[in-house]
Amino acid sequence: MTHAHEPTASVEAALAHASRLLSTDPALAGRQAAEILRVVDGHPVALLLLGASRNACGDAEGAARILEPLAREQPKSPAVQLELGIALGRGGRGDDAVAALRRAVALKPELPRAWLALGDHLSAIGDLAGAEEAYATHLVHSVREPKLMQAAAALQANRIPDAEALLRDHLRASPTDAPALRMLAETQARMGRIDEAESLLARCLELVPGFDAARHHYAMVLHRANKPVESLAEVDALLAKDPANAGYRNLRAVVLCRTGDYDAAIPVYEALVREYPHQARLWLSYGHALKTAGNTARAIEAYREAARLEPRFGDAWWSLANLKTFRFTPEDLATIRAQLARSELAPDDRLHLDFALGKALEDAGEYAASFEHYRRGNTQRVAIIPWVPADNTARVRKAIATYTPEFFAQRDGSGSDARDPIFIVGMPRAGSTLVEQILSSHPDVEGTMELPDLLSMTKELRRRGEAVGARHYHDVLPTLDLDEFRAIGEEYLERTRIHRKAGAPLFIDKMPNNFQHVGLIHLALPNARIIDARRHPLACGFSLFKQQFARGQDFSFRLEDIGLYYRDYVALMAHFDAVLPGRVHRVHYETMVEDTEQEVRRLLDYCGLPFDPACLRFFENDRPVRTASSEQVRQPIYREGLDQWRHYAPWLAPLEEALGPVLAAYPSVPPRLLD
Repeated sequence: MTHAHEPTASVEAALAHASRLLSTDPALAGRQAAEILRVVDGHPVALLLLGASRNACGDAEGAARILEPLAREQPKSPAVQLELGIALGRGGRGDDAVAALRRAVALKPELPRAWLALGDHLSAIGDLAGAEEAYATHLVHSVREPKLMQAAAALQANRIPDAEALLRDHLRASPTDAPALRMLAETQARMGRIDEAESLLARCLELVPGFDAARHHYAMVLHRANKPVESLAEVDALLAKDPANAGYRNLRAVVLCRTGDYDAAIPVYEALVREYPHQARLWLSYGHALKTAGNTARAIEAYREAARLEPRFGDAWWSLANLKTFRFTPEDLATIRAQLARSELAPDDRLHLDFALGKALEDAGEYAASFEHYRRGNTQRVAIIPWVPADNTARVRKAIATYTPEFFAQRDGSGSDARDPIFIVGMPRAGSTLVEQILSSHPDVEGTMELPDLLSMTKELRRRGEAVGARHYHDVLPTLDLDEFRAIGEEYLERTRIHRKAGAPLFIDKMPNNFQHVGLIHLALPNARIIDARRHPLACGFSLFKQQFARGQDFSFRLEDIGLYYRDYVALMAHFDAVLPGRVHRVHYETMVEDTEQEVRRLLDYCGLPFDPACLRFFENDRPVRTASSEQVRQPIYREGLDQWRHYAPWLAPLEEALGPVLAAYPSVPPRLLD
């Protein structure tokens, strides 16, 4: 036997042959490598080929047994680190895989396969910014045409207009270049042009059905476009080819949570946190799924693990605080304060920690200090996402001007005949989750969640109108005929079908902001029920101010903006009360709390449902609840929320002033609010 690493011409030829076989017949390449090792014991290239062969044949554990000692012997070999990273990832050792892949690209950045694998792992652990950077770097090193190399470099540097111009120029000459189509889709996605990104990726996959990186991107874009059925189909196609891919599995869990399939999503997260035990963001996602499914104790464990792994991780601390029945320990508070004292703390972590500490101090009765932390958190949010109240008022004025009695009379008979949906609208934090929990306890009603489908459809209508210079989707509605309104109603029913699991004849869409779309609901689904959940404006307003919303409630960062938004809401709903008398059923939170049975009977009567005692035992309903009130609605009627705001009355003057006559008139409505 030749001893280690003694090169001969025949060995070198055999190695070259085995290397060529790796892409076409990896099993044969492995046998060739094994033969070489019998001749040259411990030859590093032969060991690498044998490990790569095991990887390619699906034997991740066998590959790792070969590659781990080789990596210790050859610590500066990027190829060894790459193959080791692949093996560790497929073998369920995600954290170790990330470390190996990072070593590979540090040793040799020009490794597109390593960047792609690293991107999938970072996607799996919730590091979306890191994944985006890894995917962009993969593009840089996977193309060879000069113009595409320039475009990839621009994309990597986030010079999106430059990348778009280069790619469009290239595609004019080469319209079927799939990598270029995929890169152009990335530019469109980053600019928020989701429809364009979707069509580009669909075309890319028509040309090259086996382009898995493009299919993964397509699945993510479909998820962003609120097309969960289509997204799941693409993810399942990817998993059929690569079932161990953590990025694909994570995306599947995310989409399953969007559709309410928590029983399917939670085991995916359980497996992922075993593979990546040191990834705080992954523990956070796992905690969110557990919380929504009602597994509060396990959710607390997951959130605590995220905070233990990264004490500065504000979202983990806020998630604990947002469990309304959770209480921090003195040690927790010391940790939060220590993190807030760090000068280098990331803005997102700081604002979440401020909200968490605000809630902890509220629980302790230290209201002045609590309000100050809520104020600090919101001040940081305003700096990131500014809100212009006048724009919202203009939208409300436009809706009021559009939806006149004559407008509705001219379109009498429009829309789908289905009576399936029950829309619960109003201000967030106004008791809509309680109303939903009560109704969904009826055997004929299924609770879903805050469905984004109607909002997505209004955005599509607005884009349609932009082609002819319209500013609001309301401008498009006068151009539609009765059949088009029927088609909108049927499309809504089809898009929301995936959320309906129980087979009940009626289902609830609890997106509160749909109050801005009552006119469209009436035209497209005239038999749907619409319930307006309303709460005392100071109680509702302060509850909004102290709630850290993940997205979608950009008006809630300043007390005066909340007051103006509430005022716009009351004005618009008063308009619909006038032009569509009796169309909307109003539930005042205070009345529901004080006289629950009478209000429940009124609610069921409006919905055309017989009384069912289960609706009074709504807290026994174990369905998933995604909102901040998820714990309260699993308890008997929650009276504590009625006057909580009074502890903060000394600081609510901006809210009171903005509310104006709405506050004085509540629960009645003052006339002519927007004159």
